[in-house]
Amino acid sequence: MKFKLLFVFFFILSCDPQYSSLNPKKLYAAKGFAYIYNDHDFDNKIIKIKMNNDEMQISQQNIKTGALIKILNPTNQKSIVLKNFRRTKYPDFYKILITKRVAKELNLRKDLPIIEIIEIKKNKSFVAKKAKIHDDEKKIPSKAPIASVRISNISKDKVKKFKKDQNKIFLHIATFYSVDNAKLLKKRITNELIDYDKEKLKIKKINLKETQVISGPYSSVNLLKNDYIKFKNFGFEELDIFINE
Repeated sequence: MKFKLLFVFFFILSCDPQYSSLNPKKLYAAKGFAYIYNDHDFDNKIIKIKMNNDEMQISQQNIKTGALIKILNPTNQKSIVLKNFRRTKYPDFYKILITKRVAKELNLRKDLPIIEIIEIKKNKSFVAKKAKIHDDEKKIPSKAPIASVRISNISKDKVKKFKKDQNKIFLHIATFYSVDNAKLLKKRITNELIDYDKEKLKIKKINLKETQVISGPYSSVNLLKNDYIKFKNFGFEELDIFINE
């Protein structure tokens, strides 16, 4: 009897993904705004490290120093891959700290520096240099039991659309397999989140297995930033930002 119980116990452990040694470590990925470095913020201790705006330097607080990071401007598909200069703290709303030279290389808008970042697994054949992104990337935001999020490349038509309608910004809160789960989250946010405009909260069905809960549109970065902080305080660890979807 004891042998049978031990067998069942080890069988359960072998089926549980938390105990599987075959699961690779998930690489970090996020979408949001870049914080463009300036000496004034360093002098005022908003930023704790000094960077050189004439050099290609980046700092991402969730990725180890020296790791390769792919940074993409989704509005024009320009991208570069750089080593993480150092890990440091910066305002939580932002996904990465970059120098002005990096922003210029990616042709980021100063008033709307939206980016996608993806941690890159090192290998001998990979060189950290300017590169174009052609493959779709995936990530999983927030604590909820959610599906992976598809970050699609933007076509030329979508780039043109962005130029015509630049102010539609959305906050991606979570993605669920079930529409019912998305509705439950929406109901909870509506009932419990204080001082939030409930009209902004929407359910967006992507396909049969993916339903998103999103907030927006926002006409400015500051309005989005206020709600972003509210959702973070509500308990969401990772939130993504996207434009014109």
